[in-house]
Amino acid sequence: MPNINAAIGCAQLEQFDGFLARKRAIAEKYRKAFETIPEVRWFREPVFARSNYWLNAILLEDSSAFLRDALLSATNDARIMTRPAWVPLHKLPMYQACPKMDLSVTLDMERRLVNLPSSSSLS
Repeated sequence: MPNINAAIGCAQLEQFDGFLARKRAIAEKYRKAFETIPEVRWFREPVFARSNYWLNAILLEDSSAFLRDALLSATNDARIMTRPAWVPLHKLPMYQACPKMDLSVTLDMERRLVNLPSSSSLS
């Protein structure tokens, strides 16, 4: 590892507790914002773990999945940079001919999952 990368890594580690506290505070604000919306499920850390909330996401209920793209458009128009979670690898051109198993859960999550801004610098 180059010295510059090591120095950046050390500087980041020195700030880790603050980053973690801010990420957890952001997640708590999201939780409160979405807790009264029945069409949205918020991911919570299990009781046996402590999440770093590196990524915040909501899962639309199946009956509201058709709203995902409208939600993405509206939030991005409001300068809230949400995005779909991912494109499943089996849909990428280089993997389309590869063997695969039942991916119905993957496809279901793809159509309902929305990533929220998660930077520790959010206010």
